[in-house]
Amino acid sequence: MLKVLLHICCAPCSTATIESWQLEGAEVTGTFFNPNIHPFAEHHRRYDTLLAYASKLRLPLVGEPHYDVREWLRMVRGSEEKGERCRFCIGQRLRYTAELAAAGGFDCFSTTLSVSPWQDHDIIIEQGEEAAADAGVEFAYRDLRPRYRRSVELSREADLYRQKYCGCIFSEQEAALARARR
Repeated sequence: MLKVLLHICCAPCSTATIESWQLEGAEVTGTFFNPNIHPFAEHHRRYDTLLAYASKLRLPLVGEPHYDVREWLRMVRGSEEKGERCRFCIGQRLRYTAELAAAGGFDCFSTTLSVSPWQDHDIIIEQGEEAAADAGVEFAYRDLRPRYRRSVELSREADLYRQKYCGCIFSEQEAALARARR
């Protein structure tokens, strides 16, 4: 049985992603590492939502939900535009997951970011493959965007908190401006 360490950005995105991996017969373990999420209360709410959902599924979680917004802002400084900052952000999270997967004896690692139609999948693949090469563990990318509606359905059924932006302060502002324009 394939042992997968799954980087989880949030519980709603994990729903259909976990289901998909389990349908492939994989043994899934999750990790929540998202130091980009702002503000701290939002980070905490997303983590608590995941803890409750993981408990319901009996999904094991490993790693620490590290939060250091100052370090994250230093990392993306000068690259605040969407795409540029996302490359740094996704790379940081996938490197952490790859290192954890290698140290934990997992066959591969993946990410729930792959279910989102709003993520740049070329960046996910690029950063996942770089992290895999550095850590010596396989990155198992799946384009799960066709399962996005299923994730919405499952998260509503489970009554999960569904956020309105990716996570960082910049995406929060962009989402608010887009809602105001509508």
